[in-house]
This record gives sequence, C-alpha cells and structure tokens, in this order.
Amino acid sequence: MKFDTMKALVLTAIFSLFMATAAQANGPIGDHVNDLQAHLDEYSEEVLWLIEQVEEIVGNYERGGLANTNPERVVEIWEEVNFHAAIETNYVPVYASIWQGLFGVRQAIEGEQPIADVRAAQVSLEQSFWQGLGAVKVAAQFQARGLVANIEDTEPTSPVETLTQIGQLLDRVVAKYAERLPEEAVSIVYDTYLSRFEGVEGDLIEQDADLVEDLEIDFNVNLPQAIENGSTVEQVRSVVNAMQSKLNRARNLLEEAEANRSSVF
Repeated sequence: MKFDTMKALVLTAIFSLFMATAAQANGPIGDHVNDLQAHLDEYSEEVLWLIEQVEEIVGNYERGGLANTNPERVVEIWEEVNFHAAIETNYVPVYASIWQGLFGVRQAIEGEQPIADVRAAQVSLEQSFWQGLGAVKVAAQFQARGLVANIEDTEPTSPVETLTQIGQLLDRVVAKYAERLPEEAVSIVYDTYLSRFEGVEGDLIEQDADLVEDLEIDFNVNLPQAIENGSTVEQVRSVVNAMQSKLNRARNLLEEAEANRSSVF
C-alpha cells in the first residue's frame, strides 16, 4: 500500500474518532475552542507549563516528602489552562486519561509512595498531555477545513441527531467519572435518559423493541451501578462502549427507516 493511501486511511480513522467524541458545550468554555488553529501555540506553551508545574511538585516531594509539597496542586493547575477546555470539547477519551494521570500523581504523593512510583505516574501523565496536544492539533486541522461543527449548545432536530448527542453525553459521563465526580456522572446518565433517549424510544421500538429494552437497562441499571459501586474508569468506559455500539445500531435502524419512508413518497 502506498504511503499516501495509508496516510489517508489514518486521517479518516482519526476524523471518525473526533466526529464520534466531539462534545457539546457544558458551561463557559471560551471562544478559543472554535478557533483552535489560532491558539495552538498557546496550548503548546500551556502543556510545557503543566509539565514544569508537575515537575516542581514531584521534585519538592522527592526532596522533602509529603510535608514539602502540595499534591492537590496537581489537579488545580489543570483547571487553570485553556488547553483543558480544548481537550474536553474535542476528544473526551484523552480528557479522561489526563484526569486519571492527574489523580495518579496526586494519590502517589498523598500515599507517600516511593519516588520511583511517583515518577512513573508523572511520566504517564506527561504522555497524556502530549497525546492531548496531538489530538487538538488534528482537531484544529479538521476545524480549519470546516469538517467539524462549532462547539455550542444545540438542541437535536431529529431522532438520529438525538442519538448522536446521546453518544457524546455518554463520553462526558466517563470524563466526569474520571474527574472523581461520580454524582455528576450519574446525573448526566439519568438526565440523558429522560431528556434525550425517552424522546426517541417510540421510533426505535418500531424497529427493535429488544434493543430499546437493553438500552433502558443500561441507562437505569448497568451504568449507574458501575459508577455507584466504585468501578474503575476502564470498567465504566467498557459499559459506555457497549452502549455506544447499541446506539450506533439504533442510529442505523432509524436512518434505514427514514430512507425507506422517503423512497415510498
């Protein structure tokens, strides 16, 4: 296979990931998320600053132990940068990984683990930062070409769009759980079910009643229980991934039904 063909396939796969995971706005996020290309230098500087800040925190721990540092600062610095919103609104899987890395470093210090273990957690976090920056750069390219919509608060206008938004909200559930905000994560689950999924149930039941029942159980039992029982982020993500597959099937069914109706008329 020629290099150009391979490159095209890779870019197509990445584009599909962004289309599947780009999030709707959730509170003030800043206009910069709709002009990523113009802020890439800023995001790069912020990543370097984050790495420097984490190094200072870990270095203080290495030199003087827990009493010589502030592990909570590891999480606080992430909230201070615009890069935070750029990742949250464009690539939720990396967003969740960064939060896991932040808490990994923080808990290693708070648990007074050997410096080698703390450094290992630090390396993992730095890798997530760089992965996130790479993801934002790709998103910026697609955004500049007009291939992704602006991040904004929008209401879906069709059952198919509703299912797409449900998938985005489920990714946010994983992100919030990774942030150690289980109550907010569960709230998103139930709100998504009541304000989004129930609105398309009637159309879906006509196509596959068993699929609707499976998703109802996922929304009201499987996913909330996984969160409330203190599962790992990977376990919660696994439940969400299974739901995403079902939502994709549901979306295909509705698209086929709409196409059939259009051909009749």
